[in-house]
Parts: sequence; C-alpha cells; structure tokens
Amino acid sequence: MAYNGGQKAYDAELASVAQSEERRKKCMKCFAYVAVFAVFQTAIILVFALVVMKVRTPKFRVRSATFDNFDVSTLVTNASFNTRMNAELSVKNANFGRYKYQSSIIEFFYQDYKVGETVVPGGKANFKSTKKFAVSVDLSSANVPGDVLGNELSQHAWIPLTSRATLKGKVTLMLIFKKNKSTNMNCTMNLNISSKQLQDLRCR
Repeated sequence: MAYNGGQKAYDAELASVAQSEERRKKCMKCFAYVAVFAVFQTAIILVFALVVMKVRTPKFRVRSATFDNFDVSTLVTNASFNTRMNAELSVKNANFGRYKYQSSIIEFFYQDYKVGETVVPGGKANFKSTKKFAVSVDLSSANVPGDVLGNELSQHAWIPLTSRATLKGKVTLMLIFKKNKSTNMNCTMNLNISSKQLQDLRCR
C-alpha cells in the first residue's frame, strides 16, 4: 500500500511537471507570436513612413517642341532669330499623393541674354503620374548683340538655349497631410536652324 501511495505521488508529480512544461511551451509560443507580430508591424510602419509618406521633389521638364514662323539671319555682324516655340512640358510626380502647383513663368536664355518667356498655368499632377501640357513662347534675339550671335552661327548651325522655371505647390498625402514642395526646371537644348528642330535636349 505504501508502494502504491508513493507511486501515485510520483505519477502526480510527473504530471504536474509535464503540465508546467506544457504551459511554459505555450507561453514561449505566445511570446514568439507577439514578437513576430511586433516586428511585422514595425516593418509595415517603416515601409509606410519611408515609401508612402516620403515627399519627393517633382520633376519639371521640357519634353519636345515644334516651331512656327521660323526667321533666322546668319550675318556675322548682325545675326538674329525670331520664331514661335510650341513646347510640350511635363510635371512628373513620384509621390503617393496629388501635387497641385501654382502658375509660374518659364524663361528661355541664349547665354545670359533672355530671349523669351511665357506663363505656365497652374494645375495638378495626380499621384505616381506625369502631367503633360503645351505652352507657346515667342523667341527673339532682340536683346542679343548681333555680332555675338553671328560668331556663334559662324561656328555651327544651331543656337544653344536654356530654359529655367520654378513651380511652387503642395503634395497632399492620404487626403489630409499637405507638404509644400517646389521644383526647378533647368534644361539645355540646341535649336537647329537647318532642320528647325530641337536637339540635344537635356534637363536636370
């Protein structure tokens, strides 16, 4: 009887130890699940903050152009040009929110001489998209000394131009958060007087 009683006590102790071990394993699994969930949530928050909520600077560019009423004189001592440029511009918005920008001015230069300007109308570029639109500008060398342009055209058959502009606007994220963001245009291009086309167009 004493043996049976001792065996029962021993079995009860083993069962208690087994139950304690089982509870410990369950607690460890629970902690592991909580830790994995916390890491997963942290990763999601980081991705959301670094990708979705990060505000990138939109890109404002000249894409292409055609010309009307093309008039060029290549006289070395009195060269000149007059033409109307029909330019296609674009605003590329890489944000996860709409970019709404104000109207602005785009200026065109030959060296440091301004040869034309026009108004860029206000508008908006939707999230992760590129807004394309056209503007017309009259380009004239009236402010450029004739001999300066003449020396240029005596060396090659194109006129180097640059375009500059600044767009001011706001990026709206999640329909709530708004962030002021400006973007600058700085493009270089060559106006080929033989083909009456733009070439070597580069923007940065």
